[in-house]
Amino acid sequence: MRILVIIHEFPPIGGGGGPIARDLSAEWVKNGHQVRIISAHYGDLPHKEIWNGIEIIRLSSFRTEPFRAKMKAMTGFILSAVWYCLFKMKDFQPDMIHVHFAVPGGPVALLVSKLKKIPYVLTVHLGDIPGASPEKTGQWFRFVRPLTPPIWKQAAKVIAVSEYSRKIALETYDVPIQVIPNGVDYQKIKASSVQLHAVPQIVFAGRFVPQKNLNQIIRTCEKIKDLPWHCTLIGEGQDKDSIITLIQSAGLEDRFSIPGWKTPEEVIDIFKNSDILFLPSKNEGLPVVGIQAMSCGLALILSSAGGNPEIVTAGENGFIEEPEDTNGFVRDLSLLLQESEMLMRFRKNSIEFAQRFDMKKTAEAYEKVFFEVLQPSSH
Repeated sequence: MRILVIIHEFPPIGGGGGPIARDLSAEWVKNGHQVRIISAHYGDLPHKEIWNGIEIIRLSSFRTEPFRAKMKAMTGFILSAVWYCLFKMKDFQPDMIHVHFAVPGGPVALLVSKLKKIPYVLTVHLGDIPGASPEKTGQWFRFVRPLTPPIWKQAAKVIAVSEYSRKIALETYDVPIQVIPNGVDYQKIKASSVQLHAVPQIVFAGRFVPQKNLNQIIRTCEKIKDLPWHCTLIGEGQDKDSIITLIQSAGLEDRFSIPGWKTPEEVIDIFKNSDILFLPSKNEGLPVVGIQAMSCGLALILSSAGGNPEIVTAGENGFIEEPEDTNGFVRDLSLLLQESEMLMRFRKNSIEFAQRFDMKKTAEAYEKVFFEVLQPSSH
């Protein structure tokens, strides 16, 4: 099967959707399929490259930041991708289009599907769903929302990455939605052993935006400053300066590290030198960093938001609290910081539980969907 993948954020730029697209595509190549990815160009990244058998085409789109695509960049990607697919892609005739994100990739898939008679499968992430991530999409979504129903309705299949995402999407879009959970390259990133650090290492990874609720991390850590710990906040975003100010106001400058935006590979390296993932988000789909952290053998301290409870077995590999329950987070972290046996058990359990999200299973589930769409003339 020849699969064209459309996604505006592909590693090393963007958030969790990119690594998902990359690792899915790698599995499909291993299974004998041909895969071409079209994504947005940024900085000095190559416009064309081959990675693990995947052909990657990066198109100019006015993108100016690795961690965020503004409206101009999304519009630029739509125009560049439509032009490429309709007029320049002469050497690749896909059987199937797989598009991540209804916006901006969705309009490209819809138009190319109509004109070239190629079915597309749409994978929706949290930012595609009205109201699910207002800090991320609220300003511009009100303009594009009226245009999105055809993208969902014309898809041969719509896939959500979590039960939570499916549930809230159905409140707006009256289409059948199947759930295929996010996955990771489990065999590649799983921890081979677990060792506790003398000073327990807490880590966060994600965009510095209100949705991620980094203020809660500072509030919680301020209340446990008498315990030994160090916290690394990986990422960039609009809240970075205010977070640094909060850390300074709490007198915790020597307890925090903020290394900036990191590639997915660099994030994994940091995870493998950490003990606890702290993710108090106000909303999530199915957090890729959570699955990655599990595979790396981290205990999870997560909020109850969105799809977070789908990866935590409370009391076994982590704890779940309401996003604003500072006392609950303080209790959970205090336990893990002081009870080394519990921390070790949680970390080992995470490695075991993460097998449920092995990308091999995710890739096979998508392949099944593709073949169902292409029947009766399967490839």
